[in-house]
Amino acid sequence: MNYMAFLNYHHLRYFRAIAQEGNLTQAAVHLRISQSALSIQLRKLEESLGHKLFLRENKRLKLTDSGRLVLDYAESIFRVGEEMMTVLEGKSPAGRTVLAVGAVATLSRNFQIELLKPLLNQPDLELVIRSGSLRELVTQLEARTLDLILSNLPVQRDAQTGLHSHLLAEQPVSLVGRPRPGKWKFQFPDDLRETPVVLPSLESNVRVAFDLIMEQAGIRPIIAAEVDDMAMLRLVARESEAVTLVPPVVVLDELRSGTLVEWHRIHQIKKRFYAITPQRRYPNPYIRQLIARGSELSEAPINPPG
Repeated sequence: MNYMAFLNYHHLRYFRAIAQEGNLTQAAVHLRISQSALSIQLRKLEESLGHKLFLRENKRLKLTDSGRLVLDYAESIFRVGEEMMTVLEGKSPAGRTVLAVGAVATLSRNFQIELLKPLLNQPDLELVIRSGSLRELVTQLEARTLDLILSNLPVQRDAQTGLHSHLLAEQPVSLVGRPRPGKWKFQFPDDLRETPVVLPSLESNVRVAFDLIMEQAGIRPIIAAEVDDMAMLRLVARESEAVTLVPPVVVLDELRSGTLVEWHRIHQIKKRFYAITPQRRYPNPYIRQLIARGSELSEAPINPPG
């Protein structure tokens, strides 16, 4: 028998506390043991497993890929122990896999829910969704507290971060607005000389492409509003007399109900959605399913005007 491979559950408990705190000192206080003793216990666990579990970065301990895997198993082990006690008390167990998704705050809520919908009723999955800026979410992804990020921009890949930007979907961008009486037909781009338009902010790739088309056509559009948040852009489109430049998926419910209609689809401009994932030896099994789902959303069904 290989005694070095024997799993000491006290060591596993100490390891989990360190992973949760990200710091030996705080974990030692939580466990009520000395920092030196805790460090020794961690080293013994790493020796018995034959893998380094943490890397030290900026005075904090960051899980390695092996450390993340061990933490996942540790959580399962402790969960099973809790289930055992629950069953002995005559109650039902409820062990589930966790998928932690970060979503950039300005990303279309409609796209998010369409993408995540198949996962919402998975009996063995707990879906965690966090919102924030791309920079904040990337920090969480690198710290391994997120499994992936949904974003409208890719991130630069380099050897240090090892992040991958998977193109989930490409969707066209349209000019939408309230229904108008009669047989009026919007003429693009000429009607934008007199028709006010609601646009995404200057930081948007969609806005950059739109401005280039306007410049080439020699048109200076009448800008009714600039909005950097897709949820607010949807509300403004519903309330404004202007036309709004937006991916149809953002106003999908309004297009289906007829509250808004699509006056012109601009095929030269595409809105792109990405899934950003870290390079891991043991990725969450639901990530591949989520990425595959994205390709089904490249074209959003809409109702044409008139």
